[in-house]
Amino acid sequence: MLPASAYPARADGAGFDLTRPEIRRFASELAKRDAVTRRGILKLLAKAQPQPKIIEMMNRPAERVLEWWEYRQLFVTEKRVAEGVQFWLEHRAALERVAAERGVPPEYLVAILGCETFYGRNTGRDRVLDALATLAFDYPPRAEYFRSELEQFILLTREEHIDPLTVKGSYSGAMGAPQFMPSAYRHYAIDASNNHRRDLWNDWDDVLASIANYLRENGWEPNAPVILDARLDPDPSFHLEGRSLDLNTTLDQLNAEGVRVDGDLPGSTPAVLVSAEEKDGPAYRVGFQNFHVITRYNRSARYAMAVNDLARSIAERMRSAAPVPPT
Repeated sequence: MLPASAYPARADGAGFDLTRPEIRRFASELAKRDAVTRRGILKLLAKAQPQPKIIEMMNRPAERVLEWWEYRQLFVTEKRVAEGVQFWLEHRAALERVAAERGVPPEYLVAILGCETFYGRNTGRDRVLDALATLAFDYPPRAEYFRSELEQFILLTREEHIDPLTVKGSYSGAMGAPQFMPSAYRHYAIDASNNHRRDLWNDWDDVLASIANYLRENGWEPNAPVILDARLDPDPSFHLEGRSLDLNTTLDQLNAEGVRVDGDLPGSTPAVLVSAEEKDGPAYRVGFQNFHVITRYNRSARYAMAVNDLARSIAERMRSAAPVPPT
């Protein structure tokens, strides 16, 4: 496929050229697989607007990778902690119910919302239809993935009675307070409020239950650690395996390489060693299954550490703010 510049918008400014073979093929394939008509798909795509700015953002050279201490400063802030506590207090009943049902502590649900959309405040300003169509047809490196997400979006809007022409999200097509891609929305979202609709923008019961369901279905282990600080022997022999997020070692193996963590976890516990640079030099952490699960939400070790640290800060603030029960 040619780059976006090879496909200028139609002269009347109406959007994509629907005679493009890949667009017509997309419509035909969906009509064969799904309960939608080829004509209906093309009619919808005729209302999509190409967004060159999205291609520019996708093609933008990667910024310098922030060290952990710099990344942490962006997410674990006083404002985000304070507003996380306020969100918890406002939605305490729903959080406690979801935590009991799914085994995911409230602080992690709150922290994911804090990192993703500042507790639902910043859910995106791009029309999802425009974003997904642009990436599906004008971004060759990941066209297959985004065509799949565009298909999922079309099906989702039918199932949930969402107007495909008005719904907005991120420039990559993520939606709602938890920033689910359409496939994740269809697979993991839950109608917790029992109103026959899964609303991830306005219904906090649905939002919280859906995040917990996402984590649990991806392997969250109740009452298990996420990540622990590591201590190094004077002459450690460990080797970091690039940017791997897999649980590619065990605590016994790390101990043999001079990496220690406090706690009473079995030596056979699967783990991953993560670089967590501090301002004064190198530092390391050891992540476990629940850390790996958070990286399924966003494939970044720094993101998962930010969620963990924000969650712990919010939980600590909640404990300190809670009244002491009478003796």
